[in-house]
Amino acid sequence: MRKIQIITLFPEMFEGVLGSSMMWKAQKEGAVQFEVINLRDFGLGARKVVDDTPYGGGDGMLLKPEPLFAAIEKAKENDSGAKVVLPTPRGVLWNQATAQTWSDSNDGYIFVCGRYEGYDERVTTLIDEQVRVGDYVLTGGELPTMTIIDSIVRLMPGVLGGEASAEIESFSDGDNLEFPQYTRPEDFRGMKVPDVLLSGNHAEIAKWRDENSSKI
Repeated sequence: MRKIQIITLFPEMFEGVLGSSMMWKAQKEGAVQFEVINLRDFGLGARKVVDDTPYGGGDGMLLKPEPLFAAIEKAKENDSGAKVVLPTPRGVLWNQATAQTWSDSNDGYIFVCGRYEGYDERVTTLIDEQVRVGDYVLTGGELPTMTIIDSIVRLMPGVLGGEASAEIESFSDGDNLEFPQYTRPEDFRGMKVPDVLLSGNHAEIAKWRDENSSKI
């Protein structure tokens, strides 16, 4: 079973995401095991301090190295071969091909969610992969981590239910986006399902879908 661990100051953010829909099904089917590690548990002193002001001045606070190192090392005890992943604006842009590659591998993953103005740079000595989900800045690493995990886990065998589902999705075929799809009723408020989709002619349907797949 694949193990995905998440280091965060806000473990409650993951309760609904990991306990619902495909993420819940993936755990039920034995495809993946999640563990959320509270970074605060590794904070220093009675107040469990995890941040401090940056050397050289500047606004905001940085996550300290001691709690980060201790949390990552604890996660490594659970899965010594796991790759450590840092969502960060300077990372490699995440895409569907990478999601498929990570899903196909047997690696476990440890996601480190940054907060505040960032993290002490020395933590990057423990990081295997730096990735970003877009060219914008978010408040913390939790939302990118959720996005990346969802894109990986849903591609694991048996999670979607039909293996062909993942193969015809948007971005799975180069730069193609998925074709338009319809369900019952055939006529809704005067908007009708294209005749070709009702024809039963699979060759023509395949042709129509190819022609109507958007390009980016």
